[in-house]
Amino acid sequence: MFKNYAALADDVLAGHALTRDEALALLNSPEEELLDLVAAASRLRRHHFGTSVKVNYLVNLKSGLCPEDCGYCSQRLNAGTGILRYSWLSPEQAVEQAEHGIRGGASRVCLVASGRGPSNREVGKVAGIVEALKTEHPGVEVCACLGLLKDGQAEALGAAGVDAYNHNLNTAEANYEDICTTHTFQDRVDTVHRAQEAGLSPCSGLIVGMTETDEELVDAVLALRDLGSDSIPVNFLIPFDGTPLEGTWELTPQRSLRILAVVRFACPGQELRMAGGREMHLRSLQPLALHVVNSLFLGDYLTSEGQAAAADLEMIRDGGFTVLGQEATDDGDAAPAAADAEQPALRRRGAGTELAPNA
Repeated sequence: MFKNYAALADDVLAGHALTRDEALALLNSPEEELLDLVAAASRLRRHHFGTSVKVNYLVNLKSGLCPEDCGYCSQRLNAGTGILRYSWLSPEQAVEQAEHGIRGGASRVCLVASGRGPSNREVGKVAGIVEALKTEHPGVEVCACLGLLKDGQAEALGAAGVDAYNHNLNTAEANYEDICTTHTFQDRVDTVHRAQEAGLSPCSGLIVGMTETDEELVDAVLALRDLGSDSIPVNFLIPFDGTPLEGTWELTPQRSLRILAVVRFACPGQELRMAGGREMHLRSLQPLALHVVNSLFLGDYLTSEGQAAAADLEMIRDGGFTVLGQEATDDGDAAPAAADAEQPALRRRGAGTELAPNA
């Protein structure tokens, strides 16, 4: 077992692969050592990524009415979640939505469509959207997330200009049947392999807080390492009413931060993204998490609203980080212009007034 977190970081930087027992020890580290753990994980983050933060932007091309029964998902068929439901956006609509994120600093646009997996016709639809997007913005990366892929579909997406493919493992293989019965853990692994074999960058991650044990969580992280995922989004369960996991609240901000640290130690050189649910689970520790992760989604998610995009960018800047691709223009030490600075609110409540105080 490691001597301390700093020593373990030294070992990982020297090429040591985190073991299962070490990951479990990090996950169960004492509250009073949380900042030491974050500091050690931050060394790994800065060694590989400096102070840059990759900004990603989601575009939900088709929402709802998915035939799969994933227990966490607000888009599952017959879920009484009240989400937006619509069919495919046109290429023009998709590009318009993507441009909002690009203007905010996104260097990767993630095109997502609900469903078990695309038909060849739907792959052609996405190809048209990608071609339209890259015509207007040739430098932007495109990640597609369309479900389970059949033979030849990853190659077609790559030929259209798709750079990466997302398909999350979500949880450990031992826990998978408790989460979903309409497809298997191996189905997901096979789709990631299809993307890899077609030359697409594999993006695969987790949803944590789904009643998994510590051992299952660590096994899922190590499975992602073995899979060779280039980008690892860590989602924190949003327990939508109307889904089987509604009312499931197992995460604290401190545990959420520890989970991110475990992933960083296990996968030190991979893009690590704090993804959906970060606002409700990391809460005020989001800025601290930027010292562990090097990526986030800007703004809203597929079916839920996220933190205001301006607040995300302010959080990056205030933490001394820079948006990837904007390093030459960002100055984290610069004071805000007078017109942009938040002006002090004069007190009009509490002592000396008839209004209740702020307490």
